[in-house]
Amino acid sequence: MKTLYLDCFSGISGNMFIGMLIQAGVPFEEFQKAMAQLGLDGYSLICQPVNKLGIQSVYYNVLLDSEQDHHHHHDHEEGHDHHDHDHEHGHHDHDHHDHDHHDHGQSVKTAASLIDATGHHHYHQHRGLAEITAIIEASPFTEAIKQKSLAVFQALAEAEAKVHGVPVSDIHFHEVGAIDCILDIVGTIWALDYLHIEQIGTSALHAGSGFVRCAHGIMPVPAPATAELLAGLPYYSTDIDGELVTPTGAALVKTLASYAGPHPEELIHETTAYGAGTKDLAIPNVLRGFIGECKKF
Repeated sequence: MKTLYLDCFSGISGNMFIGMLIQAGVPFEEFQKAMAQLGLDGYSLICQPVNKLGIQSVYYNVLLDSEQDHHHHHDHEEGHDHHDHDHEHGHHDHDHHDHDHHDHGQSVKTAASLIDATGHHHYHQHRGLAEITAIIEASPFTEAIKQKSLAVFQALAEAEAKVHGVPVSDIHFHEVGAIDCILDIVGTIWALDYLHIEQIGTSALHAGSGFVRCAHGIMPVPAPATAELLAGLPYYSTDIDGELVTPTGAALVKTLASYAGPHPEELIHETTAYGAGTKDLAIPNVLRGFIGECKKF
């Protein structure tokens, strides 16, 4: 079976995941055309080569029109700013921006920063799970891509609902964050389908340490919703300060991975690819993927 093994030594966010898949062979132009079919507007996509401590990788992220004037190329994906896009990796989800900037603080769009479960309208507009479901269902993608994407959103919403003690129907994604989240989640599923990935495995996830600021205030790493999503998955912390796993990254792994553990001996990989987070850390802020043939997990 064509297999992807995720080596999450610097955590994972939605944008890191997509950057890795682009380096693995997904044409960015085709990716852009596919995402345009969701009918969303008010954003542009970033894709460029970057070098993280000697490792050549691809930096992908969603740049919202409202962020154009503030974009300093950091806050998206890997720092996990709970943007969930950048893991500060961006999204404030670690700069994961959820946006998955892994901003370790991730750029803001990390699920925790994007979700308001208080019932108070702190933002201009919110999108609930029902509206997001309608957007995905109305897309021209295959039923498999739609269902997997919706399963990831369901996992995110259920984790937030449990943490905040409210019904899933009360969970709303800030409109800005929802755009990032939709593009990260559907984009990842679409790219996996493009590469014909049949199964996914993951290493233990490096979660980071310390605290992260999100919509609800200062939260410990891993943030509560992320911790909920990591239940059943191996993860660890080191002295790297910041959120390395964003809610979006955790939800993708939780939903898609059928194996968690050491690199399988049976996996004979043919491709190695790297997706970069936004921040520069003491270790390479990248998600590594190994793609090759392996027996069913």
